[in-house]
Amino acid sequence: MTFLEKFYPIILAFLSFLYSIYLWFTGNLMEGIYVGLWPVTILAFSIAIRQRRNDDKNSDS
Repeated sequence: MTFLEKFYPIILAFLSFLYSIYLWFTGNLMEGIYVGLWPVTILAFSIAIRQRRNDDKNSDS
């Protein structure tokens, strides 16, 4: 498994966190709060998908 395949959710979550900070400090407070929820969602979905993939691999054997 390559670096990007393993860590892309963390990279995406960090970029959306930075975007949220940018929005907040440029005066777009509500948009900053909205985008600030994205990292949690990205990481939660990546965990769910990774668990689902592992369940599929284990059930084949």
